Amino acid sequence: MTPYPTTGAPAAEAAGATRPAPPRTPATRPVPSQPSPSFYRDAPRHGSAPAGTARIVGVSLGHATLAEADHWIQALVPAPVLACTHLVSEPFPHVAISLLTAHSFSTVPELTVAAATAAAGRFGRAVRFPGVERLIGPLTVSEILQRSSIARVEILGSGPAAPDTIVETGDFVRPQFRDGELILVTTPAAGGKLVPFETRTPTPCCADH
Repeated sequence: MTPYPTTGAPAAEAAGATRPAPPRTPATRPVPSQPSPSFYRDAPRHGSAPAGTARIVGVSLGHATLAEADHWIQALVPAPVLACTHLVSEPFPHVAISLLTAHSFSTVPELTVAAATAAAGRFGRAVRFPGVERLIGPLTVSEILQRSSIARVEILGSGPAAPDTIVETGDFVRPQFRDGELILVTTPAAGGKLVPFETRTPTPCCADH
C-alpha cells in the first residue's frame, strides 16, 4: 500500500488489552500479542488465498477526500483488520483504499487500476489497525506501542520519540504504513508533549495532503 502517493498494504487481528510495560528504548516493536511486521508484508493478496481467509484487497469508489474515504472505512461491518488510504492519480485524482479482510468488495471497471495500485503498494495511511480503539486521550509513547500494532513513534524531522513522552492523541490516530510497519509521526506541542502530525481538523494548508 502507499502512504499518500500510490500503493497498497496489510495487517492483523486486534490484540487483547494489555498493561503498558516499563519504558524501553525509543524504537520499540509491538508486544508479542501484536502481529509482527512480517505478517503485514507477507499477507496474501486477493486471489492468492482461499475464500474466508484474510488477504489484501484494493477498493476504489472515487472518494474525493480523505474524510470521505475514512467515513466509508469506519462504517464497514465487520471492521477490516487493517485499512489504509492512498492518493492515486488514475483515471483521475482520488482516494483509493486497501483492506486486510476476508470479505470481497467490487470496483467499477474504470477504477480497477486504482484499486490494484492501492492493494499492491508497500506504503499507506492507516485508518483501521489493531489497537486503534485503545488510543484515546493522552498516552505515553510506551503505552501507544503496547496498546496497538504501531511499531514506532517518530518526531517529524527528529527521529524516534522517548518512551515516556506524552502524546495528546486527540482520539484521532492515523499512522503511516511503511513497508510492513505502522509508524506514527508526531510534532512537538506545548509542555514538552507531542501531537500526531495529522489531526482531526487539519489546518487549510495541510488538509488532504
